[in-house]
Amino acid sequence: MDIGEKVASLAKRRGFIYPGSEIYGGLAGTWDYGPLGTELKRNIKNEFWKSMIQERSDVVGLDAAIIMNPKVWEASGHLESFSDPLVECKRCHHRFRADHGEGKKCPDCGGELTAPKKFNLMVETYLGVIEGEKQKTYLRGEITQGVHVNFKNILSSTRVKIPFGVAQIGKAFRNEITPGGFTFRSREFEQMELQYYVKPDDKESMKQFEYWKKERMDWYVSLGINKKNLRFKEHAKDELAHYAKAAFDIEYNAKGEWKEMEGIHHRGDWDVSRHQKFSGEDMTYFDEETKEKFLPYIIETSGGVDRATLFFLMDAYEEEKVKEGETRAVLRLHPKLAPYKVAVFPLLANKPKLVDVAKRIYDDLKKDMMVAWDERGNIGKRYRTQDEAGTPFCVTVDFDSLGNDDVTVRDRDTMKQDRVKIKELDWYLKEKIGGKSKEGK
Repeated sequence: MDIGEKVASLAKRRGFIYPGSEIYGGLAGTWDYGPLGTELKRNIKNEFWKSMIQERSDVVGLDAAIIMNPKVWEASGHLESFSDPLVECKRCHHRFRADHGEGKKCPDCGGELTAPKKFNLMVETYLGVIEGEKQKTYLRGEITQGVHVNFKNILSSTRVKIPFGVAQIGKAFRNEITPGGFTFRSREFEQMELQYYVKPDDKESMKQFEYWKKERMDWYVSLGINKKNLRFKEHAKDELAHYAKAAFDIEYNAKGEWKEMEGIHHRGDWDVSRHQKFSGEDMTYFDEETKEKFLPYIIETSGGVDRATLFFLMDAYEEEKVKEGETRAVLRLHPKLAPYKVAVFPLLANKPKLVDVAKRIYDDLKKDMMVAWDERGNIGKRYRTQDEAGTPFCVTVDFDSLGNDDVTVRDRDTMKQDRVKIKELDWYLKEKIGGKSKEGK
């Protein structure tokens, strides 16, 4: 079993990720996030929002509607260009993306393949209550356009000036032909993006392009991903999307295969110019200092929340020999991302005095952080459970705690234990959780 399979198994067993609609046989390309997965995903999004908006003065936030006027997708080029070539096996009728190989035989059964046909990735939906009179529209294929159609609204309702950015996190939908790779390619997924508006100057816009490449790479490393497992891949001219002047992917080394995690794109003025053309609205920006009017260039960073979640899990997973004949599986998640920051145990669940002290500590800590409670089995099994959940610290209330007002704090990564006074525990944990990660791991 390779690391991908082990992570997928652990993800279900520990409540990170479940197959969607599993009791009905599932639905390809859909996934449900369990109790731990919900917290991990939320933490990733919170760290993105903090770095993009809270800690910056040149970026604001947006939460646009999932369903938009269908003219948006005509203007953006998605209805024309957002398609993949598709081939079908004449024997088993499985479908494959024609751009993923030059073979003329089905990889599943060896049957003959049809000629490629265009297959649009937009997910259709209909609005209205009267059959036959419903309006056809689409679930958004990307969250990007919600920002651009609100460009003038944001200018008029805030004090932002170019250069400035708009960040957004939200769901998108694609009618993927071959969903797979666990959560890597799904039909319903979440994106975290930045659209950064700059003056239409090639030299200055490329400086911003390079700046955001570095910012996004550094962000992943700062949250614990091994830098050796990350790289930039430049899009060749014939690989560029219809809107892009330049593009790089941040790729992750997944089991020896490099996979796209986030894209940094120079979109030129494609979006605002197209929406100006199709809507008839003036999308130009007026620079009060130079008295110029222009359509801005756009630098985009577009990352998948689900892909980031998957790769954070894969990068954090490790099997470690703890003693002869015993191996532990551990998720070395950065404390900022860990679903639970700390777990609290009474040494023995049948000793009311230990349970009472442990419960008081649990109730006090959970006011400020996510805390797990566990009183099942022996202490060793509880540690192993929390190792697999990625919990950085475990607090155990033992008999010495009753007389000394202190507890044992066990570190997930080193397995070393400290005695910490109960009154200092909150401060101790916050300092550890908020500390900087080691470079690269």
